[in-house]
Amino acid sequence: MKTSYQDSGVDINAGIEAVKKIKDIVKETFTPNVLTDIGSFGGCFEFPVMEYKQPVLVSSTDGVGTKLLVANMMNRHDTIGQCLVNHCVNDILTTGARPLFFLDYIGLGVLRQDVVTDIVKGLAFACKANRCSLIGGEMAEMPGIYQKNDYDLAGTIVGVVERGQMLPRTIQSGDVLIGLRSTGLHTNGYSLARKVLFERHQVDDYIAELDSTLGEVLLQVHRSYLNVADSILDDSGLHGISHITGGGIEGNTTRILPAGMHLKIDWNAWEWLPIFSYIQSLGDVDTEEMRRVFNLGIGLILIVESLAVDRILGNLKNIGENPVILGYTSN
Repeated sequence: MKTSYQDSGVDINAGIEAVKKIKDIVKETFTPNVLTDIGSFGGCFEFPVMEYKQPVLVSSTDGVGTKLLVANMMNRHDTIGQCLVNHCVNDILTTGARPLFFLDYIGLGVLRQDVVTDIVKGLAFACKANRCSLIGGEMAEMPGIYQKNDYDLAGTIVGVVERGQMLPRTIQSGDVLIGLRSTGLHTNGYSLARKVLFERHQVDDYIAELDSTLGEVLLQVHRSYLNVADSILDDSGLHGISHITGGGIEGNTTRILPAGMHLKIDWNAWEWLPIFSYIQSLGDVDTEEMRRVFNLGIGLILIVESLAVDRILGNLKNIGENPVILGYTSN
């Protein structure tokens, strides 16, 4: 009896059909700079060289961690791609870069076309929202590496910033920390959150303290801050940006400080989102551990020269933000 590739768990025809289904979705993100179609061996992007004097390309690769398990529990896959793109956009935003294009990787135990289509819909939605082209990617069906219904999702973003506008600039003692609010856990801390929450709850449980089902809260989309920061990126009073991911507020913001400089954070300056308070109380998690693992409701921090604080706060409030002054830098 002859053996086929499909007998080993890999369905080539399913892969071909999946690419056909997502092709039109992906092409909606294309700009005139995209020179190749989906399915090419490499994605080609014509760099807009005339728009820059000293362009610096900025790239970042990331994943969404065990938030994927929650998406599988909910059988909802149309937001997880948004989380991935937005996370990567925020990462390069810390250098002052705006995105150009994005590439994704989807690894699966079994290629389920409906799941792949929903993932790519999320990727494309976020790429359009961030003015970023989704120019290519990889779908890999790998039985034996991934369980039947499991999948992994990662992506690479490339953006650009003028060399003279790169962040961080000279961060000084007395610079003010301005926090921009998060939508929830974003894409970090899910292993601890799952351990605490799913020992007591099912994913579809309604929790009064959260005024929502648990799954809906945990699948809140990781927020992109590009449109918020866009109006202040070129402001000379903006000295630095930190994206609050794994490591929390202090761990991530310290990464961009000069040697010997410290943060003075007022931990009482804002109220945690209900999900963080619920995790702490349910799991008896130490406050220091909460601060180290989670964003606690602050997804991005702007480090701003003291003389520019009123101007930048005014700009943020004019576009509907509710920023929080978290503290300042100190020698």
